[in-house]
Amino acid sequence: MRLILFRHGPAGQRDASRWPDDSQRPLTTRGLERTRRAAGGLARIEPGIHAILTSPCLRAEATAKLLADALGSADVQVLEALRPGGSVRQVITQLQDFPTAAVVVLVGHEPDLGRLAGMLVFGVASQLPLKKAGACEVRFEGAVTPGRGQLAWLVPPRFLRRRAGRDDKVCPA
Repeated sequence: MRLILFRHGPAGQRDASRWPDDSQRPLTTRGLERTRRAAGGLARIEPGIHAILTSPCLRAEATAKLLADALGSADVQVLEALRPGGSVRQVITQLQDFPTAAVVVLVGHEPDLGRLAGMLVFGVASQLPLKKAGACEVRFEGAVTPGRGQLAWLVPPRFLRRRAGRDDKVCPA
């Protein structure tokens, strides 16, 4: 399986008076555009994405929709375990439902995605931090198992945005 962890795009500042429920905090106008371009770049370098699993938070769902739009077709599913503070074990359990040849994107939040990436690659509590609208790919031979993943690439959003408007196709390692 190839697993892509994609952090949600730039969202509004935390403000309990505007968003008493932080899960309803949206992407900013600039964040929407930057995320749209990053999603376009990700779609260019990884066109074979089978499914997108997203946190139920508004900013993550908006990011997942932008990626699905850039791909033209992809199944988007909300996964509660991707909510901030969610369960790594539940995320891994959900991934067992996909074929080992699948390419699946997880859209979520920091520090959770970085911790998940660290757990998948190193098998212990560690962190591979992702910038907003940045991504990494972890590859597995067979089932998704903590410590058995191989980090294929880790890119900032700027890299993805630059790929969105290019005619050349970039294939990370």
